[in-house]
Amino acid sequence: MHQAYISGTGLFTPAESISNDELVEAFNQYVRAWNADNSAAIDAGELEPLQESSVAFIEKASGIQSRFVMNKDGVIDPTRMCPNIAERADTEWSIQCEMAVAAAQQALAAAGRTAADIDGVIVACSNLQRAYPAIAIEVQQALGIDGYAFDMNVACSSATFGIDAARNAVQSGQARAVLMVNPEICSGHLEFRDRDCHFIFGDACTAVVIEREVSENASAAFKIIDSRLKTTFSNNIRNNFGFLNRAAPEGIGARDKLFRQDGRKVFKEVCPMVAEMILAQIGDNGLTIGDIRRLWLHQANLNMNQLIGKRVLGREPLPEETPVILDQYANTSSAGSIIAFHQHKADFESGQKGVICSFGAGYSVGSIIVERL
Repeated sequence: MHQAYISGTGLFTPAESISNDELVEAFNQYVRAWNADNSAAIDAGELEPLQESSVAFIEKASGIQSRFVMNKDGVIDPTRMCPNIAERADTEWSIQCEMAVAAAQQALAAAGRTAADIDGVIVACSNLQRAYPAIAIEVQQALGIDGYAFDMNVACSSATFGIDAARNAVQSGQARAVLMVNPEICSGHLEFRDRDCHFIFGDACTAVVIEREVSENASAAFKIIDSRLKTTFSNNIRNNFGFLNRAAPEGIGARDKLFRQDGRKVFKEVCPMVAEMILAQIGDNGLTIGDIRRLWLHQANLNMNQLIGKRVLGREPLPEETPVILDQYANTSSAGSIIAFHQHKADFESGQKGVICSFGAGYSVGSIIVERL
């Protein structure tokens, strides 16, 4: 059985960003207009007035200060409140393919590899823009990679599950190297007119090269010591959008066809599940907490990460032990933990170890222990 390594990572960041101030201003304009349009029903007690949002509320609830998006104008237009992303002809590369190629090229360069060195492509993300053909096969074609490709979805845990699948392919000898990519357009499935969640998500794409031999030209390679996955079914994070919607037209455009969650239940149930899994994995691999220098956690909520870090370390984590990127990127679903790893791994010395962990709808948890070569 071959050893698997993470030899390169890449990150595509959209050109446009929305601050909390901009998002709140657009949301509150929408709220005031909605309340005015429905004033008679509100006065009669038939409808509850919508409540305005605030920057203080967002930052206290999440730690998010801004987010990158593929389209800004549509999101902050109070009459629209969703991104404006045009359809493309079937003969053009899709928008997720373009994002994936940009991140993949960075990852390949960091690994010191070219498309000729890759045998498989996995596109792992929360939401795909179409049912088929697979985005991964399109990315494979765009990069000129021979071999195989497939899409997978385990919501916010997609990247760590994708790394595990790539590791298995490398270990078994099925592939010399696998490119795993996470093109997340989270703004497309977010209800920007819902005060409880309008601030949560941003867009980004990450890429990881997993292989059995590390090039001399690789900039920062990590040995994968162990990967662990866990799922348990829950409806507390859900999105019912799908092709069956057309079979029940009365549901088209309903609130459940976009992201929704019971945040309090998610916080209460997921945090201990994640911490317990990481601790068990560390112990099962003959390691101690002192052997782990850093936790690159899923970037959903600052309070969740602080609690998980405290439970794993047995104390309040230092900022460098659980690095935060969600203040600038917000929740980018599967890409979040990889953005944290991509941006906060260069200071690792040979032999130092860390954990890449993501968690989300399902519930799903994926955890990867890595060691700097």
